[in-house]
Amino acid sequence: MTRRQTRNENLRLVLARESARIMAEHGIDDFLLAKRKAAERLGVTDHAALPGNQEIETALSEHLRLFAGQIHKDHLQNLRELALDTMRNFDQFQPKLVGPVLNGTATPHSDITLHLFSDPTELVAMRLMALNTSYALGERNIRFADRTEAYPVYRFEVDQVQMEMTVFPGIMQRQAPRSPVDGKSMRRAGIMELQNLIEAGQS
Repeated sequence: MTRRQTRNENLRLVLARESARIMAEHGIDDFLLAKRKAAERLGVTDHAALPGNQEIETALSEHLRLFAGQIHKDHLQNLRELALDTMRNFDQFQPKLVGPVLNGTATPHSDITLHLFSDPTELVAMRLMALNTSYALGERNIRFADRTEAYPVYRFEVDQVQMEMTVFPGIMQRQAPRSPVDGKSMRRAGIMELQNLIEAGQS
């Protein structure tokens, strides 16, 4: 490896760590925004030096391990338990946990993100009303391998934690969206897998 290549690799690492710090401390969940802020703060103008999302996610995991330690572990466990309770309340919609709470990179600012499957999608609203849960309805653009489409999103709070449920047609249970981290099929966990994660964290 040449001296220039070594310098570029070191710069990418520094930018990845700064991006991770920004995400952890400022509640930013957009990788592109975080890396742009990191580059601006460090005075880097070479876009080729910007780290990839996977590099930032790795740096974020390391940042949380080093600077949050047991606090992070306890917070993550609490979020996963809240997610599990909510998923059990909506088990008729085959709920799946996705995102930072599943991947272990949740910060104190992270929402709990669930994917639900329903025909029609309005049945989720009926379930929320049956649980006397106040919610806000919106939309989120979800990227798949061959398209990007908007799906309804229900947002509400559980124990002061923001919950976000995106609802897909039932036929899409086997069609995982693309991950914003690496562009591959998004990791999703059902009730049993999440329960196993929680029990592993308790041991």
